[in-house]
Amino acid sequence: MKTLQFNIPVIQGQSITVQEDISESFYPHLHRHQEAQLMWITKGKGVLLVDETLHPFKENDIFFIGAHQAHVFKSISEDKAGDAASSISIFFDPGGRLKQLFMLGEFQSLEQFLRQDSKGFKIPELDFEVVSNRIMLLKQSEKIEKMMHFFYLLRTLSQISKKTDPLCPEYMESAICTTGKNKRIEEVCHYINTYFRHGLTLESVAERAHLSPQAFCRYFKKHCGMTLVGYLNRIRINEVCHQLGRDHLHLENISFIAYNCGFNSITNFNRVFKQIIGCTPKEYILRYDQRYTENSIVSYV
Repeated sequence: MKTLQFNIPVIQGQSITVQEDISESFYPHLHRHQEAQLMWITKGKGVLLVDETLHPFKENDIFFIGAHQAHVFKSISEDKAGDAASSISIFFDPGGRLKQLFMLGEFQSLEQFLRQDSKGFKIPELDFEVVSNRIMLLKQSEKIEKMMHFFYLLRTLSQISKKTDPLCPEYMESAICTTGKNKRIEEVCHYINTYFRHGLTLESVAERAHLSPQAFCRYFKKHCGMTLVGYLNRIRINEVCHQLGRDHLHLENISFIAYNCGFNSITNFNRVFKQIIGCTPKEYILRYDQRYTENSIVSYV
């Protein structure tokens, strides 16, 4: 089975991506990406294929997938509802911008964990509560607080990994051939990530990939697990959240920020924001300001 090189939508300036997916089924193609992934199955069941080994999964299973590790979560369900398969994933690139931090002496144990546990593992049921709680804390945090929760989560995973078996045994790993990266999709995603604030169209991006719009739609969905519009919406909403966090208390700036991030309609922006984040932009700002105020009070106690 051919392994696809997958590209995670990462906003510039961020080292950690938190992604919640709700669909009829999980992404159906065997793929790999340069980021390590912690995936919490919040709804659904099926079989995980990772480096040619099979592992059944169900609701509330959590898996750690190593960077560049080939995998696919295959849904097994007759339920075709729009929310039959849902998950929350944490993506981070151990060899990217975080690498310099992992080289610090204080993080030596985490660096060793990421280097030795590249074959992945499943979180034992006894540890589900502590890991799921840390995932939710990270998901609800911003900036420095988010980074702090990320390192606490890594420390927890490092401790758990010492008592678990790898998803892929040594003899299986040695038999796997590493597929080279797909340069075309990398260039396309880099182009989108650079110019997402501008009026990108399907035709202009497809032309960049030297494909017809119809062929590009199939190609992009296969490699990125979502449509071009879905990818653009995630990138733009991530940037909106980044700016709203930076400019908290300025509710009148929402429309300006939305237009600046590539949205041409405030109605569409509000709909997309609530779909991805789970609340309206104003509710998001109020929640952020409340956390900011609480953290400020704690710092003075």
